[in-house]
Amino acid sequence: MTREPKKITGAAVELFFPRRCPVCFDIVKPRGELICPKCAKSLVPVRNPVCKKCGKPVMNQETEYCFDCVRHHRTFEYNMAVFEYNDCASRSMSAIKYKNKREYLDFYTEAAWYRFKDRIAAVAPELIVPVPVHPARERERGFNQASVLSHGLSRKLPLSVCDNALKRVKKTAPQKELDPSGRLRNLEQAFAPGVISAGIKKVLLVDDIYTTGSTLEACTRVLKHMGVQKVWTLTLFIGGGA
Repeated sequence: MTREPKKITGAAVELFFPRRCPVCFDIVKPRGELICPKCAKSLVPVRNPVCKKCGKPVMNQETEYCFDCVRHHRTFEYNMAVFEYNDCASRSMSAIKYKNKREYLDFYTEAAWYRFKDRIAAVAPELIVPVPVHPARERERGFNQASVLSHGLSRKLPLSVCDNALKRVKKTAPQKELDPSGRLRNLEQAFAPGVISAGIKKVLLVDDIYTTGSTLEACTRVLKHMGVQKVWTLTLFIGGGA
């Protein structure tokens, strides 16, 4: 009996505010799904073989590390990426971040959990830490997409989220024209230690997109300076094969 009002409320919400697809942006068909089945085919899952460090697709099973990870040292253990970052993914993430379509993260949370729940359980992190955005940017958007994703995952795993473990203290210059080394230098002073529970040694660091890995690397270095020993990372998307 206690569940009946919730069912009615859910049905009413769906009737007056039907869920929209994170790919085509129209009302999801059939109702009750998180994405249109035909639109789901536009998102490309990351498939093996992948780089053992960043999770980016590589040419063959004999290739252990992508070109970027061979050239640049990574201090995180490895990254888990759900989808390749194609044009469809770019449009979807732009809608989330710049048009306040955070409801689309429900689908991406489900996809990330389904894909990596066993691997996350195997490494047994003690805490989820979202990559922070600068406070001014968060005020402008109204939310941090990495935090929304982290809290969605926390309810499924279950693991606690610490939104204050890292602080974004500096707005960085545009990254698009910089090489990986330049991006990392640009970010080194952007993140600062926040507050984390004493004794935490293993962390799952969460962000939306992996491009060069500079953001995750900068955050990992701060976490390790705070006493964390191992950092695994999870991103919804990863760009570029190798």
